[in-house]
Amino acid sequence: MISPLGWIVLIAGVAALLAGAALGWLEFVALGAVLLAAPIVSIAFLLGRAAYRIVIELEPRRVVAGDRALGRLVIANTRPRRSSPSRLELPVGAGSAEFVVPALSPGEEHDELFAVPTERRAVIVAGPAVSVRGDQLGILRRAVAWGEPVELFVHPRTARLAPSAAGLVRDLEGEVTKTITNHDISFHALRAYEPGDDRRYVHWRTSARTGQLMVRQFEETRRSQLVILLDADREKYASEEEFELAVSIVASLGVQVIRDGTRVAVVSETRALRTATITTLLDDSCRLEPVATRHASARDFARAATLRLPAPSLVVLVGGSGLAVTDARAVQTLFGRDAVTIGLRADQGAASRIATVDRLRVATVGSLADLPRLVRRMS
Repeated sequence: MISPLGWIVLIAGVAALLAGAALGWLEFVALGAVLLAAPIVSIAFLLGRAAYRIVIELEPRRVVAGDRALGRLVIANTRPRRSSPSRLELPVGAGSAEFVVPALSPGEEHDELFAVPTERRAVIVAGPAVSVRGDQLGILRRAVAWGEPVELFVHPRTARLAPSAAGLVRDLEGEVTKTITNHDISFHALRAYEPGDDRRYVHWRTSARTGQLMVRQFEETRRSQLVILLDADREKYASEEEFELAVSIVASLGVQVIRDGTRVAVVSETRALRTATITTLLDDSCRLEPVATRHASARDFARAATLRLPAPSLVVLVGGSGLAVTDARAVQTLFGRDAVTIGLRADQGAASRIATVDRLRVATVGSLADLPRLVRRMS
């Protein structure tokens, strides 16, 4: 493969030959000949082929932003004869590490250690490793990929919340609503049987007395369903740090709610996060990024995000400093009075406080350390 420098050498060589021929300058002709000969000579450096078995190890595979993560690159010669020295490049996230592999006997292994930058939340992909052969000038280059890429999950920082973090949800558990349903535990009344009704709910004593099949009706019992909505609209955030704070708020709430055993759905503008376990939630939160505006309003986003979800008993809307109280108010009207709505504004460096408007509470979170106190006050 010709490198960018190689193309420059070729073009310069052709230009020098043409200029020398047109002007009759032997110096230009000689320069062009040398430049064109360089790639031909470089071919000799590409000859030969290595056969490696390369394994990329990361320890640990999951860290919190700012924690230390190390990697190990293990190279083994799988050819029956001694390999020649080579150079390996290992992509790590947006960067790349370079290693010199010495000559290896058949079956011999060589390992290299490297540090992985984990200052920011991300999914960092290490690999595949690439062996590079080429001339010293970098005119020609032959690269062969080895091994499989490995992912390192850099989880967001989280705050440990008290078990009361989901207190609002638990307070609603088992509360009887005015909604009438055909199956529940809170008896309401009897009505005439209709085709399709479950016969398990037929009240036989009344049916015998009236001569008509009668079935039970029930008042619906509320079940805990927490929905956490992350408004990832880039325009709602003043900085990257502010978005990171919002992600940490979402992750902190989600972790505690999962730990409490409450059903929860976490949805952003781009994805629904898995909530089966704390690990899957944190893994998916590593992939969250701010996006360009996709919905006309926070209410439209909330409607689209919850379209296929069970009716929530508690809705938590998380956004940046650009999230207005009117946005949270509009989301509150979407779910009606049967659901409690809370707004959390990530405003890096601001004074943390709680504002109450009618039944709506909107908290401004100036730092992650303030979140436990704010949640306790709202619970």
